[in-house]
Amino acid sequence: MVGAGGAGFPTFAKLSRDVNILIANGAECEPLISKDKELMRCFAPAIIQGLEIAGKAVSAKEIIVGIKEKNKQEVSALKQNSPHRVKFCLMKDVYPAGDEFVLVYEATGKLIPPAGIPLEIGCLVLNVETLFNISRAADGHPVTDKFISVSGAVKEPGTFKVPVGTSFADCISIAGGATASEFAVLSGGAMMGELVKDMNAPVTKTTAGLIVLPLEHQLIKRRLLPPKAVRTIGASACDQCYRCTELCPRWLLGYDIQPHEVMRSLAFAAGEREDHFNRYSMLCIECNICSLYACPEDLDPKNICTWSKREMLSRGIKADKNRPVKAHLMRDGRQVPTPLLTRKLGLASYDQQAPFKAIEFNPDKVHLALKQHAGLPAIPVVSRGDNVRRGDLVADIPVDGPGARVHASIDGFVEAVSDSEITLRRR
Repeated sequence: MVGAGGAGFPTFAKLSRDVNILIANGAECEPLISKDKELMRCFAPAIIQGLEIAGKAVSAKEIIVGIKEKNKQEVSALKQNSPHRVKFCLMKDVYPAGDEFVLVYEATGKLIPPAGIPLEIGCLVLNVETLFNISRAADGHPVTDKFISVSGAVKEPGTFKVPVGTSFADCISIAGGATASEFAVLSGGAMMGELVKDMNAPVTKTTAGLIVLPLEHQLIKRRLLPPKAVRTIGASACDQCYRCTELCPRWLLGYDIQPHEVMRSLAFAAGEREDHFNRYSMLCIECNICSLYACPEDLDPKNICTWSKREMLSRGIKADKNRPVKAHLMRDGRQVPTPLLTRKLGLASYDQQAPFKAIEFNPDKVHLALKQHAGLPAIPVVSRGDNVRRGDLVADIPVDGPGARVHASIDGFVEAVSDSEITLRRR
């Protein structure tokens, strides 16, 4: 198993240390993505079972479920199946409520050190689908399926369980097909999702949802801008209004991330002056509030911060982990309401329910990526032509580093093995 809600950190590694507080992350916050919400509504007993198993594994003294207050049906389902000691942190409908740093602060009042992880303050955060998978693993079932929501420009938005490796094209067909003749997909969300134009791309263990949008939609056009254009426009148009920083969720928690200062670096040539400004990018989480919500000029501080951060890291420059942090006094008043964000993104017309539909989808072919997780790619243990059954091990953890196993998600045979994936086909 790997974390089903983000970077895909191997779950066994997360459960290898004792913690004081275990937090279940059900604070889904990306507009139009409702996979976790539907999972909590329909599979609450399994999620709570996974939470109890995880709590015992890490000897947690306190267990908290982080979930938005508006999701009353889901809160009720979880509470009905929870033991007395499980507490609930009911959160506002804001973005990015599901960010680990935000969730830990809301649930415990504690702030994770800059560039740190929850374990450093005795906390562990697990996504609710990860907890569902833990409950399944307790009965001997490996991760062979993924819950995803398919929304946007599709005929029948919904949440489905599909075999890992299912193509985006198949997922869109389950949702009734696209309503636009030419479209692209934002995989993972409108804010932090990746732009995908190849519909043969496969679902992985970390795929949360697919938002289908016409090619002319503002979010697609923005992501298609070349980096040179982003930098040139930013250098000429940024008026240092400071809104990108004032609304940055991490800055509001007290972390030294200042997008407006990074934007200022565009006015200088490479050198010490640029480094002075770019250090303010080191703690950027790429949530996109600065670019897609805050900036009145429609500039792209997020990508400028991302490029600057990677450049600094490549040169061995790291964030100051010892800098004290304290939440901003105006934080509550500057949080971004999800409905307002949805309208700003031009997604209001697509903001529909995507209910869970219990279907048994059996694709003819799946592509199992060997790297669906943080760490090293898995190593194939099957060869072309081998017969496999659903649940069989097809790729193992490398001996010389962290990773996660990959299991067959359908019955069939191995059609191909490459450096990046294993292709399985039904007979």
